[in-house]
Amino acid sequence: MGIVPDCGYGWTCHQCLLVVEQYCLVVALGYLSFCQITRVYVFDYGMYSADFTGPMMVITQKITSLAFEIHDGMARKEEQLTPNQKMLAIRRMPSLLEYFSYNCNFMGILAGPTCSYNDYIAFIEGSPSPRRHLRTEVEAGRRANHQRGRQADPSPNMVVARKLATSFLSLLVFLSVCKVFPVERNIDDHFIANTPFYAQVVFLYLSMLTTRPKYYFVWTLADAINNAAGFGFNGYDSDGSARWDLISNLRITNIELATSFKMFLDNWNIQTAHWLKRVCYERCPYNPTAATFLLSAMWHGAYPGYYLTFLTGIVVTLAARAVRHNIRPHFLGSPSHKLVYDIITWAGTQIAICYTVVPFVLLSVEPSLKFYRSWCFSVHIACVLIALALPVKPRHLRLKEQQRQTQAQQLGVSSHQDNHHHHHYSHHLQQQHHPQATDSNCIQKDKTS
Repeated sequence: MGIVPDCGYGWTCHQCLLVVEQYCLVVALGYLSFCQITRVYVFDYGMYSADFTGPMMVITQKITSLAFEIHDGMARKEEQLTPNQKMLAIRRMPSLLEYFSYNCNFMGILAGPTCSYNDYIAFIEGSPSPRRHLRTEVEAGRRANHQRGRQADPSPNMVVARKLATSFLSLLVFLSVCKVFPVERNIDDHFIANTPFYAQVVFLYLSMLTTRPKYYFVWTLADAINNAAGFGFNGYDSDGSARWDLISNLRITNIELATSFKMFLDNWNIQTAHWLKRVCYERCPYNPTAATFLLSAMWHGAYPGYYLTFLTGIVVTLAARAVRHNIRPHFLGSPSHKLVYDIITWAGTQIAICYTVVPFVLLSVEPSLKFYRSWCFSVHIACVLIALALPVKPRHLRLKEQQRQTQAQQLGVSSHQDNHHHHHYSHHLQQQHHPQATDSNCIQKDKTS
C-alpha cells in the first residue's frame, strides 16, 4: 500500500510543475484500478470485503488533491485561480514527513474522510483552518469567530458522543431491517409478474432506504474518530454553538429530504464530491458533468454496475438541472406553491436516486439490465426527453453571467458608497460656509423640542 504514496511523492517532486497533477492522477488512478481489477476478477467477485483497496481509495484522493493544490500554488498565476483554489493552494513543497503524515495518518487511513492538505497542516500546527471563517452564516457568527479565533478549540466530547450514538443506531437499523427489504427482490420474476407497479415503486424506495444506514454508520464513525482527535472544528454558528463539520462526509437529514438530485449529491459522500469537483469538474474544459461521473465510476471500482449507475447519473443530472432552471421559478411566487413543488420534487428525486443506484448494489450487468427492463427504461427515457425539451445554458455561459451579476452588484455597492460619501462631504462644506444657518437650525430644533 505504500507504493502509491512513494510514487506520488516522487512524481510531485521531480516532474515539471506544469503537468505534475496530470501525472499523479494517471499514476495513482491507474494503480488503484489495477488493484481493484485484481481483487474483483481474481479473488472475490461480488463479495464485499474489507481489504487494502479501501485505504487505497482514500490515499488516491489525497495524492491527487495534493498534486493539484501544489500545481495551483506554485505553477499558476493568482488571477487564474478561483477563490476556493486560492484558499487551498500550497505555496511550498511539503517535506517527506508532512507528505506521509497527511496521507497515512491513523485517523483517516481506513475510511477517510479526505481533507485538504492545508486543513490537515493547520490542525497539526494548531492554527485555525483557512476555511473556518468562511463558513459562518451571518455577520454575528463572523464576529463570534473573530473573538474566539485566538482561543483553543472547544471540547468535542458532546459532538463525538452524538456521532457515536448516530453511527451505532444506523448500524442497528441496517442489521435489523435490511433483510426485510432485500434489493434482489426487485428483479425477482415472481415479484415483477404479480406486484402492481406502484407497489414495486414503494418497495424499491424501501429497499434502497434500508441500504443507506451502513454508509451512515461508517462515515459518521470516521467523522467521530477525527473529531475525538481534535480535527474537524469549523468555527461557530450564528448562535455561538461550535461546529465540528469541517470534514463531515454526509448530512443525513438533507439526504432523506432532498428535493433535487444535486441536493442529494451535495450531502452524500461530501468529501469525495469535493474531490471530484476540485480535480475534475472545475478543470475539465468539455463536458465536465460526464467526465466527473466517469472519474467517480473509475475510482469506485471495476464492477460494471458502478459504470451503469454513473452513466445513468449523467442523464438524471442533466434532466434535474433542466427542471430546476426552467420550472422551479414558476413555483416561487407563494409558500403554498413552493410546498407543492417541494413535495413533488422530493418524490421524484427519491425515485430517481433509487432507480439510479440499483446497479451500484447489484454490481453485475445482467441483473441491473433486468431491473431496468422491468421498468422499461422509463426513467432513462423521461430524463433524455426532459433534457432535450428544456434547454439549459452551457456551464461557461452560466459562469460568465454569474460573474457579470457579481461585478454589477459590486459596482452598485461602490456607487452607493461614493454617493453617500459625496453627500456627507457636501453637507460638511455647507456647515463650514454657513455656520450661522447651522446654528439657527440647531436653535430651531431646540425650540421644537
